Amino acid sequence: MKNVRDLVAPTVVVALDAWVDAGAASTTAAKALADEAAPIVATFDSDVLYDYRARRPTLEIIDGRPANLAWPDLSFRRTRIGELDILILTGPEPDFRWRELAEDLASLARQLEVEQWISLGAIPAAVPHTRPVPVLGTASSPGLLRGEVAAGPQGLLRVPSAAISVIDIAVAEAGIPALGYFAQIPHYISGEYAPAAIALIEAVARHLDVEIPVDDLRSEAELLRARLDTATEVDEKTRTYVERLEEMVDEARLPAGDELISEIERFLRERGSEPGHGQIH
Repeated sequence: MKNVRDLVAPTVVVALDAWVDAGAASTTAAKALADEAAPIVATFDSDVLYDYRARRPTLEIIDGRPANLAWPDLSFRRTRIGELDILILTGPEPDFRWRELAEDLASLARQLEVEQWISLGAIPAAVPHTRPVPVLGTASSPGLLRGEVAAGPQGLLRVPSAAISVIDIAVAEAGIPALGYFAQIPHYISGEYAPAAIALIEAVARHLDVEIPVDDLRSEAELLRARLDTATEVDEKTRTYVERLEEMVDEARLPAGDELISEIERFLRERGSEPGHGQIH
């Protein structure tokens, strides 16, 4: 790493482009925390971490001449939020060497005397777009979560792991407080979901007790809400389904643990027999 000698008790925020980045919410939030102007202080060897057939580099062809290649990139950017030193780790989820990467990151965090490690993510869930985005938390020990975010879901939940969770566990085992904020987005929506990105940014802001502007994203969220309301209104079954989710939220009856996906499965079964029906854009 370079230009890190003057870091003081930095906080690390991690968001990876993976299956726990529904609606691109966590990676969008990370970009808002440290844009492209934030200096890169460390990068990782893409040839070691990525399967280029799965994540192909992007080729730019100018007037028939292959000109530039943009490779998958996992890197740390350095920024300051308020009076705090922040390191943002973001990029595509690696295909290979998860355990080795996790061990290296845990070792690096110890060397830099990282104060806390915050992971961001977003998952599809049985929630409606007409209500505030729920945020669940994970924590390596009680008392780490802030801003009235509760650890969850309650009970046992078995899911395929993401690399970000492998890293969390390694960091926690190294003695560094590790926690995560995970937005729940309506599973019936495809494409980027700005409301969830805003919810994650606000969760980080409350956690760090700082102000983080989200004006551009808020305008995007308002436009998306209008489109979703219109699309829902013209389809009776989707409208009925959204109303059922609203009732669950209003009565604090959101499913927990393995029940979290029951409403999704029912919705997909009901819709599966109708050709032409898919996710709302």
